[in-house]
Amino acid sequence: MNAPPRVSTPQVLWLVGAIAMVVLPHAGRVPLWATALFLALALWRLAELAGRATPPGRAVRLALALAVAVGVYASYGQVFGRNPGVALLVAFSGLKLVETHSRRDAFVGVLLGYFLVVTNLLYTQSIPTGLYLTAALTLLTATLAALALPPGTAWPVRRQLGLAGSLLLQASPVAVALFVLFPRLPGPLWALPSDAHSARSGLDDTMSPGLISRLGLSDEVAFRVRFSGAQPSRDELYWRGPVLWTTDGRSWSAGEGGQESPPQVLAEGPTTGYQMTLEPHGRRWLYALDAPVEPPPGTQVRGDLQLLAAAPVRQRMRYEATSATRYRLPALGERQRRLALELPPGAHPDAVALARGWLAGGADPEARVTRALLLFREQPFVYSLNPPLLLGDPVDEFLFGSRKGFCEHYAGAFTVLMRAAGVPARVVTGYQGGEVNPLDGYLVVRQRDAHAWAEVWLEERGWVRVDPTGAVSPARVERGLDAALPEAVAPFAGLLLDEDSGVYRLLHGIRHGWDAANNWWNQWVLGYEQRRQRELLGRVGIDPSDWRRLGTALALLTGVPLLVVSLLLHLRRGRRLDPARRAYDRFCRALARRGVARAPAEAPLAFARRASRSLPAEAGTIESVTGAYVAVRYAPSGGDLERLRLLVRTFAAASRWPRGQSRGTRAGGTRFD
Repeated sequence: MNAPPRVSTPQVLWLVGAIAMVVLPHAGRVPLWATALFLALALWRLAELAGRATPPGRAVRLALALAVAVGVYASYGQVFGRNPGVALLVAFSGLKLVETHSRRDAFVGVLLGYFLVVTNLLYTQSIPTGLYLTAALTLLTATLAALALPPGTAWPVRRQLGLAGSLLLQASPVAVALFVLFPRLPGPLWALPSDAHSARSGLDDTMSPGLISRLGLSDEVAFRVRFSGAQPSRDELYWRGPVLWTTDGRSWSAGEGGQESPPQVLAEGPTTGYQMTLEPHGRRWLYALDAPVEPPPGTQVRGDLQLLAAAPVRQRMRYEATSATRYRLPALGERQRRLALELPPGAHPDAVALARGWLAGGADPEARVTRALLLFREQPFVYSLNPPLLLGDPVDEFLFGSRKGFCEHYAGAFTVLMRAAGVPARVVTGYQGGEVNPLDGYLVVRQRDAHAWAEVWLEERGWVRVDPTGAVSPARVERGLDAALPEAVAPFAGLLLDEDSGVYRLLHGIRHGWDAANNWWNQWVLGYEQRRQRELLGRVGIDPSDWRRLGTALALLTGVPLLVVSLLLHLRRGRRLDPARRAYDRFCRALARRGVARAPAEAPLAFARRASRSLPAEAGTIESVTGAYVAVRYAPSGGDLERLRLLVRTFAAASRWPRGQSRGTRAGGTRFD
């Protein structure tokens, strides 16, 4: 029994390089030992090529496989799931390299590499990831082509990569057609493992000093908004998220304040319609502009106007809503009033004493709100991303000690003062502001725009938004975090915030362009679901539910590109033939018309001998043409190409007419010359 063909040194180098390129993005996701093991095994295989190592035996490979399984279980507590599965694949791909000695093993290694490409998409699907994985696919395809070469044959790297790129380019029209036309399912093709959504950033359903300020330097997009009409002014761009009612003296949580039925929102001005594209954050809450009056279908509005989805948002979500930025609520229930006045017993004694003094002085609720804002405005409070750690009572220490904090410090302290002063109050977290991208018209709200503010209940006005941060740093509300905290973009704050500087215009132009490209990618590639497909196909008159028309369009858009590519390849093959070969092929076609066809593997001289036996009257011409062709192609001094062409033209012209009949004679014998 013959041994399977072995891989050559160039083929192993291609395989090691391709697998390493696919594994590289996982280096920071899997345990360090898994990456180190893959690297060690890849180096082992390269050392074996150089004759400095021997391949590991079967017992060693089995022991390493068991060690990998034990290591993954020790690192994750399981061997199933996204992260454990990827760690196993990374380590086992190294093991595959050291056991690859036949071409069959190499082909399996390439298929493993293709699968590893897909695993990268379980973590990120951004444009840079797509470009990198396209390069990895090109390298894997080049490796596949290298494995298909005959033993002892090797192509230059440039030619190998060019072939792989050409194959992927030829396949791209079919891939695009399938992507656009293939019916979209309402959900993912498979359920991701439970750990696939573990790394999500953004707001939490609790608030304590420092939790929101940690998002102050994050440029990650939280959501994008496109308004159906005029955009509200910046000081009205408050995007409501979790509403917090309960405090234990240090942190705030939602509690039970929003569990009542949603109140009737009485708009006191024009409403605002908008389309929201929300990035996944793994929680149920959605963001809405202040008070939603027309929530998206399938969502729930809580009693505190917080908008909730039916399930945690684990995929990018697009929805439309209408909100009122100026509104009034008719009444406050007794249960909510009690919760909005509740403070932990014995907490914040200095703040409570101060606020109780305002209440004892007979000031009305609006005057008490004004007194609290004057406290923040007139005392030396500082708005900062890096407030000191509050080890004692956080409210008293902040109000009467450090006086340095971020939005959560001011919102929490203000709400405590209001409750102590007899004014119902609650904390609202969400985002404030955003930046309009002039290239696509979307308002981009980032994690750095995370904010906290307060709402107080005034009998004649209902719940009224009060932002105590604006009393300390009006620029935060009017111009955003960068203007309020230049240290957030230090050490180049002056250049980056000066809108008249060339650096500002250049960097913001690049940022807007990149963000517009990402938004297009998110909307039309990652977000291409059923609704988008219906919208796009409807523009060209195709109903996605009409399977016949959809199948016809799919066949045309896949078949036509394949036909065009095949034709181009055929024409290119004809152009690449040298002139002598083209002339000889014409000679062979002329003989085929006389009943003597050349076999694909038949040598010219052998074919000439056979053709001469079949056509003895033409034997002299056949030998002359064949001799001229062999001289041009193989003689050291070359032959006469023009003589070859003349002989072929003469023979081809004569072969079009029956023997003994001139060119100017019809079948009936009538001459025209």
